[in-house]
Amino acid sequence: MSLLDEARELDAADPLAEYRARFELPEGIIYLDGNSLGCLPKSTPARLERVVRDEWGGDLIRSWNSNDWISLPQRVGAKIAPLIGAEPDEVIACDSTSVNLFKLIAAALQMRPGRKTILSEPGNFPTDLYMIEGLERQGLAERRLAEREQLAEALGEDVALLMLTHVHYKTGATHDMAALTRAAHGAGALVLWDLSHSGGALPVYLNDCEADFAVGCGYKYLNGGPGAPAWAFVAKRHHDAVRQPLTGWMGHAAPFAFADDYEAAAGIDRLLCGTPPILGLAALEVGVELLAEIGVDRLYAKSQALSEFFLKCLAGCGIDLDLVSPPRSDERGSQLSFRHPEAYAICQALIARGVIGDFRDPDILRLGFAPAYLRFADMAEAARHLAEVFESGEWQREEFRERAAVT
Repeated sequence: MSLLDEARELDAADPLAEYRARFELPEGIIYLDGNSLGCLPKSTPARLERVVRDEWGGDLIRSWNSNDWISLPQRVGAKIAPLIGAEPDEVIACDSTSVNLFKLIAAALQMRPGRKTILSEPGNFPTDLYMIEGLERQGLAERRLAEREQLAEALGEDVALLMLTHVHYKTGATHDMAALTRAAHGAGALVLWDLSHSGGALPVYLNDCEADFAVGCGYKYLNGGPGAPAWAFVAKRHHDAVRQPLTGWMGHAAPFAFADDYEAAAGIDRLLCGTPPILGLAALEVGVELLAEIGVDRLYAKSQALSEFFLKCLAGCGIDLDLVSPPRSDERGSQLSFRHPEAYAICQALIARGVIGDFRDPDILRLGFAPAYLRFADMAEAARHLAEVFESGEWQREEFRERAAVT
């Protein structure tokens, strides 16, 4: 049996196969970049049309009440909560991942007076490290970086916060959330998890792990659209203690009292800052509802099966790439990353063939597996294209080797 025939049998038995039809998928494209921007759910345009024409166009400002715009951050957050092992009133959808990181890093520093060190790892996603630097320049924080294997040892009495990305954006390697959270708490530190490459892709159990804080984005596996609002989690036990620095009016206890002095809202609402982006939240809600309908456990099981089958297809095509993702599927997120000195050119050659993955500097070809809409046949075809790119030497063409300003 050929690999393509095997793929077709796997697709015929796939319990998630029906969900592919719920997404807009361009003809002739194999989309392996859903870990950067998820595909468009087919129901999103109609939802946005209703919000724009009927709610904004018809009800105008009355929609804050009549269409309940005002509670969208809480409503969407409550729908994200089960996907990450949290309670509905512990998650709020707002702002961007970067802004939410800043809020929670600053809050953690206030909650651990006398400690200024934020511990992370080199190679963490840049915005996570940059946010520490911003507070460091103000004299409020000190950055410490330790390799993955030395993180627990680096947890000294000066550490206020351990901040890590659960699934590494380049390699896909996962941290042991429970073990590292325990280690941080044992040292008197708080923990902030960036779940941008985890939420909606693999099971996360924030409360079971006794995590303190978490953030994540809405435009990857949650399919909320480009620049979709992010979300933030604060464990309920910290709701009274957390004080975030961006004291905007929507985080006020009574925003429409228009008082001169700030009083933080109760609970997770104090993480709000400015006016909610209604169009972005409406689109995100559609994506979140669709992912919740499918179920994270089923999504992760298929993701693991897709990645294992893709590796089998590569081997069957005779391709020997340097896999930098963990070889075990239960130790990585929903992606596979390969190292090659010409990874950029290889990625561009694949894109020209309609196989859209992405490149991460300096030498990583990253392929994401969004199981809600990918098929096993896509894995077989993508591996075939990759083999042909190598066999033909297409990647050596000048047009593929010249790096664009934006990738």
